[in-house]
Amino acid sequence: MKIVVLDGHTLNPGDLDWSDLAALGELQVYDRTAPAALLERAAGAEILLTNKVALDSSLIESLPKLRYIGVLATGYDMVDGAAARRRDIAVTNVPGYSTPSVVQMVFALLLEMTQQVGHYSRLVRQEGRWSGSPDFCFWDRPLRELAGLRMGLVGFGQIGRQVARVAAAFGMRVQVHTAHPDKYRHWQETEGIVFLDLEQLFAKSDVVSLHCPLTAETVGLVDASLLQLMKRRALLINTARGPLLDEQAVACALNSGRLAGLGIDVLSSEPPAVDNPLLAAANVHVTPHIAWATEEARGRLLDIAVANIKAFLIGEAANVVN
Repeated sequence: MKIVVLDGHTLNPGDLDWSDLAALGELQVYDRTAPAALLERAAGAEILLTNKVALDSSLIESLPKLRYIGVLATGYDMVDGAAARRRDIAVTNVPGYSTPSVVQMVFALLLEMTQQVGHYSRLVRQEGRWSGSPDFCFWDRPLRELAGLRMGLVGFGQIGRQVARVAAAFGMRVQVHTAHPDKYRHWQETEGIVFLDLEQLFAKSDVVSLHCPLTAETVGLVDASLLQLMKRRALLINTARGPLLDEQAVACALNSGRLAGLGIDVLSSEPPAVDNPLLAAANVHVTPHIAWATEEARGRLLDIAVANIKAFLIGEAANVVN
């Protein structure tokens, strides 16, 4: 059985072990696959694994031996699921593997915007500001305490719920917008979480963190009208999907002082164009889509991907999305 990994480098740049996957068949791992090489590399594969390489209907129809597509991520919009279903090809994903790491990134970004650790470390080490200070300490930006701030969460899946727990541990007051508030009413009763409509959430939150899926309805969700509702000292965090933001509107809000800060790990196009408006906007903290990429999270991803294949091979369904 031939197993092909089309873009293995981001999952395993060399610090993980492919041996469990190799034990399942004849394994070929490519670090990256350009569109021009895709058909040749996928030819003859019974099992095809992809992270970001798109598998459209024409490709799927061109691979007669293909029985299984494994997405090495949670999102699976890069695979034409309908085309796979017509061919009776199973498509699986890997949910939940990155939750602790993404939650950690949410608070890394939030603490950077409120405690300014990176900023002050640079001033001390690179500019000598502390050594030249007339006082025992100095600061040139406001420092903010998380306790008592209102944390607004858009979306309340696994990551959103864990962010809520950590926010509460910091003493923040959590409020949530979700499409299914009745499903989580016990959180209101036991944890004191408040459920709000989207406009109320943006108007009443000191911090808004996005944890909703990207759909046709949520593209450009955070637009000029929502930003206009936010408090002037409010902060925005996006570790979900880049296109949830109207990036030009967010950049304008930052540059005008309408929005106090932005922490983002995702952009609408990745890698971003050099003229992406957020890269030059005021008070932006950008990381290169690494919230998922701790060694521990990637190890879980690989383990679950292998388990998905093992389940498929014995006729069981595990994380099938089509």
